[in-house]
Amino acid sequence: MKAELIRIGNSRGIRIPKPIIEQCRLGDTVDLRIEDDCLIISPQHKPREGWDKVLRRAAAATAHEPLLDSVLDDDFDREEWTW
Repeated sequence: MKAELIRIGNSRGIRIPKPIIEQCRLGDTVDLRIEDDCLIISPQHKPREGWDKVLRRAAAATAHEPLLDSVLDDDFDREEWTW
């Protein structure tokens, strides 16, 4: 699909047809980035969006392994350090 750049003050913009906006789930704000000389427009995501799912998967994967014991398993911690 071709789109014309339109003047908006000193800048230029494009009109994105409604079906494309809906299909891409674009809201009022989007993320813009450049990859290989191409402009990528994607829906804006909240910071840390999806972290809860990733952390739950990580916790489930290491539920059988005590984390602190694996970090403090050296001679200094076992013999020299007093808790």
